[in-house]
Amino acid sequence: MIAAFPPAQPLAGLIGGLMIGGAAAILLLGLGRIAGVSGLAARAIGLADTGAPRPVAIAFTLGLPLGAAFVALLAGPVEARYPASLAALIVAGLLVGYGTRLGSGCTSGHGVCGLSRLSRRSIVATVLFIASGVVTVATLRVEGWM
Repeated sequence: MIAAFPPAQPLAGLIGGLMIGGAAAILLLGLGRIAGVSGLAARAIGLADTGAPRPVAIAFTLGLPLGAAFVALLAGPVEARYPASLAALIVAGLLVGYGTRLGSGCTSGHGVCGLSRLSRRSIVATVLFIASGVVTVATLRVEGWM
């Protein structure tokens, strides 16, 4: 274990990262499409007319929770903590959805796929994602919320 991150599991993270990179590479090399989750989800539910073929988008989008469920069956449930308020979760989800449309993609699309293609837009977006996260954590710690 890493001293600063007691529950860290570097091997699991490495394997997960290789799987994400592999899936992104297969989609890009096989179909010439970016594996951005927000774009694939929009295509899967009919909000977007362009992108990967709809059956591919549906399979990819359904594979995310089904893959997590499969891992939970093999390794046991994952402990997740959410805010006490369902309203906070709904507002957060809507803000994330709005942000992905505004930013022309989500963190997975920009961070995994865009950076690997050296896309300027993705480099800027990823820097902003990280900076926003740093500011958010610093603010929450100063305010005593974390």
